[in-house]
Amino acid sequence: MIEDVRKNKFKSGVIVAIFLLVVTLIIYFVCYAFDLGSMAIVIALIFSIIATWSSYYFSDKIVLSINKARPATPQEDKKIVDILDALMVSSGLKTKPRLYVVDSLQMNAFATGRNPEHAVICVTTGLLNKLEYYELEGVIAHELAHVKNYDILLSAVVSVMVGLVVMLSHMFFFGGGRRSGNREGGNQILLLIGLVFLILSPIFMSLMQLAISRKREYLADATSVQFTRNPDGLISALRKLDTDTAELTTANQATASMYIANPFKKGKNAKRDSSSFFSTHPSIADRIKALENIR
Repeated sequence: MIEDVRKNKFKSGVIVAIFLLVVTLIIYFVCYAFDLGSMAIVIALIFSIIATWSSYYFSDKIVLSINKARPATPQEDKKIVDILDALMVSSGLKTKPRLYVVDSLQMNAFATGRNPEHAVICVTTGLLNKLEYYELEGVIAHELAHVKNYDILLSAVVSVMVGLVVMLSHMFFFGGGRRSGNREGGNQILLLIGLVFLILSPIFMSLMQLAISRKREYLADATSVQFTRNPDGLISALRKLDTDTAELTTANQATASMYIANPFKKGKNAKRDSSSFFSTHPSIADRIKALENIR
């Protein structure tokens, strides 16, 4: 586990560096398309540095805002408060994550934050109302595992960055990209290179997100069992999450990988889609099989 934490920290640093480069190039080509000349690279550098810094320090607030989460209270959400208090002992974490709730019928949960000292665990009201105590314990332990393994930094930063890269790409296509018709010669070639880069960068960032999110779910499941000593709780919870067809309206493609289960439900096609190459999560069946092998 210590090795996994070290790798996650290293990956986070690499991703932040890649993001800084990608955003700088995107802003440069956008500014270039708006005829800003030599100021384009200056504006690009300033914007990318601010965006990278904000993504790192405010990723949790951004994710909570996107999902319209509210703070949990000991009065209304006593069950999860008590579960988290008990799990803190077995987890070995020194700082207790803040608890948040999303008002949604769908059963789901996620963790976010830049480190265990600034961590957040968020659950839906559907999860609170439909799961038994030991099932809910398994889910909270899974999210606590993401905190301890430093998955939260990796997933939060990547989610915010993917969203921003996609937004900037759209800005170019529907804004500056239309103003490129009068350019000639070398300028046209440079703009063409920028256009290809803008098309590929969101795809590249999304594939990076998929590669990161799938592997970390298996590790968090296994770590959850270490905390609870009860694989049956999480197994039972995953089975219920797999059959849940309720919609989570606050979910989007940028933050989907953060949830314990894919938040996009497609009825009869949900199970098939969860096993596809482009799914943000490994299939529930594969995760349950791995948990059963721990017994």
